[in-house]
Amino acid sequence: MTSTATAPSTATTALPRAAARTVVLINPNTSAATTAMMTAIARRTLGPAHPVRGVTVARGPLMLTDPAALRAAAPEVLAAGAAATAGGDCAALLVAAFGDPGLESLRAATGLPAAGLGEAALLEAAADGVPFGIATTTPLLADALTARVAELGLSDRYTGLRLTAGAPERLSADPAVLLDRLERAVRACAERDGARTVVIGGGPLGEAAEELRARCAVRIVAPIPAACRALARLLTE
Repeated sequence: MTSTATAPSTATTALPRAAARTVVLINPNTSAATTAMMTAIARRTLGPAHPVRGVTVARGPLMLTDPAALRAAAPEVLAAGAAATAGGDCAALLVAAFGDPGLESLRAATGLPAAGLGEAALLEAAADGVPFGIATTTPLLADALTARVAELGLSDRYTGLRLTAGAPERLSADPAVLLDRLERAVRACAERDGARTVVIGGGPLGEAAEELRARCAVRIVAPIPAACRALARLLTE
């Protein structure tokens, strides 16, 4: 009795459906705890339709607090994005920093849907045409954030930026104080500047942004959910 050998199949194995829908969240700072927190928020927002995998860049500071750090993060984001897409299981990319470092380069290099916290949150805040402001903790990035508003063509609706008192690093280590001071900044945006919507400016501020939505009378745009909503729209187009 002779046996017939079966030739190895050359067909590409299909990726599991869940893997093909994966959103990769790239944290442009090197805090693994921040990556875990932001990934949890993204998962809650996107639900089972779009699984989320968090990735932390290989090099850089624990927080992006000045323009030099923001610029230095861009190539790290690009490298992380290239690695994340190499396996073919990535459907979309989320740059989880409010300054959007490397976002445009990532889009050009991968051809995948991509969203950044700053771009998504600012566009969402301005979508209804009402005045909006930004509350954040990083004074050295104030000019860069105002420039980002202008780049997006939203200056006519922008009421300005309000900062918390205290160093960003110290505030991040004390969630209760951070929440209190961010709430004061939000109220200043609304009561002094006339903002009807306030964007919370920072990925590491993700949990505080979620809490402020329940504590503040003014509409709050939390950046991580805003970016997730932008990606969900792109993935259904």
